[in-house]
Amino acid sequence: MSKITMGSAKITREHLDRLAVVYVRQSTLAQVRDHGESTMRQYALAEDAERLGWPAERVVVIDADLGVSGRGGSARAGFKELVGRVCCGEVGAVLGLEVSRLARSSADLQRLLELCSLTDTLIIDADGTYDLGLFNDRLLPGLSVTDFRPSLTSSTRG
Repeated sequence: MSKITMGSAKITREHLDRLAVVYVRQSTLAQVRDHGESTMRQYALAEDAERLGWPAERVVVIDADLGVSGRGGSARAGFKELVGRVCCGEVGAVLGLEVSRLARSSADLQRLLELCSLTDTLIIDADGTYDLGLFNDRLLPGLSVTDFRPSLTSSTRG
């Protein structure tokens, strides 16, 4: 059983009724060209979403940022789309290979994580499924405890 399927107990009907969004990104065209396996692994996350219970018609792949640098979030149409969909409450889960790679800028990543917490959007990566409304899930691998501000959430779960 993959780690992606191990955290499925956190996935509720409310999550499954919304979209599972796979965000595919690599920072340069050279990375896209030279690291095709990584790109394929990212696209395969759509199949993981289906195994976790999302119907295929509710799995969305956003890949507009392939080969686009993450230095300026404003230049990345795919990241803007992801953030917009999370803000509107359309997204039940965001899937990526690593949480820390969802955005190149830590400021952009922190904003995304805050929005996911506020909209009850799960984060799913190769290491697990994270419900940012749960205190222990705010301690994401690769991020320091001080990076995420739990006070922004209205939830007291966990």
